[in-house]
Amino acid sequence: MNFDNKVAPELRPILSMIPPMKLPDDLARLRQSRSKSPSQKSDDVLTTSRLISGADGREIPVNIYEPTKKNQDQLPAVLWMHGGGFVFGLSPVDDGLCETLVKTADCVVVSVDYRLAPEHPYPAAIEDCYEALLWMSEASEELNIDLSRLAIAGQSAGGGLTAALSLMARDKGGPAIAFQMPLYPMIDDRHTTPSSYEIADEVPVWNRSHSLAAWNLYLGEHATGDISPYAAPARAQNLAGLPPTYTCVGQLDPFRDETIEYVTRLAQAGVNVEFHLYPGCFHGFDVMVPTAEVSERARNGYINALAEALNPKQE
Repeated sequence: MNFDNKVAPELRPILSMIPPMKLPDDLARLRQSRSKSPSQKSDDVLTTSRLISGADGREIPVNIYEPTKKNQDQLPAVLWMHGGGFVFGLSPVDDGLCETLVKTADCVVVSVDYRLAPEHPYPAAIEDCYEALLWMSEASEELNIDLSRLAIAGQSAGGGLTAALSLMARDKGGPAIAFQMPLYPMIDDRHTTPSSYEIADEVPVWNRSHSLAAWNLYLGEHATGDISPYAAPARAQNLAGLPPTYTCVGQLDPFRDETIEYVTRLAQAGVNVEFHLYPGCFHGFDVMVPTAEVSERARNGYINALAEALNPKQE
């Protein structure tokens, strides 16, 4: 059975509409196409763009999303990291999702525009994300957020940065993270799993060749030798002490098996983890075909999981 026939029927029409892509040749086009934010903004969410200062004085752009109408109660908070293979994408592309998180979880969301490879290879992106996490902790009074309910989340490469940031925060002794949500995360540069071979180069969605090229661009001079788990979290030897986790992946995603292995190792390390595998679904299906029933089900699943984690029921 070919790839198209394995795809869920409601997702198949998009396959013929996806233009061919090769990295790094098409990087400029990808950056242009993935830089537009939704035209419709929610009246219930206030969005503010600002620059925060990194450790070396550089400025890091962030978007802050918060309820338009707030009382004086501290709100939980989420640091959001966008996807794009570490090489493209901007935080405004996720405006709609960040607004939904604010409204569903009654929280403040900070979305970080981390530096992109190959101009800024590893460790630039994870450094920016950690700086944003530190800033949220230090600016908790200004943001009026409850640091005991601080979560991190992201999709694809953003999911990889989420997993890496959990490791980094644990190893550096903070800031404390109450919940992590690395969605179909990009966490293993080695590409030795069956799913990384199964989703082959001729597949029109994110595939093996795309992933290999993106990792090479991201790792740069670090692409050989010992790869840090802060770059590729699947390489971490110890997952103990990480925060409760929610993740999901499509069965036709090249990251399927590395995600399943990550979930298994988290559970073995004593970390509470919830995992969902969506049959017939390729990488980023919920973003590419947002109106499909399976996309809505997946999106509702992770949004509600985040809301429940940040607003635990009182015993």
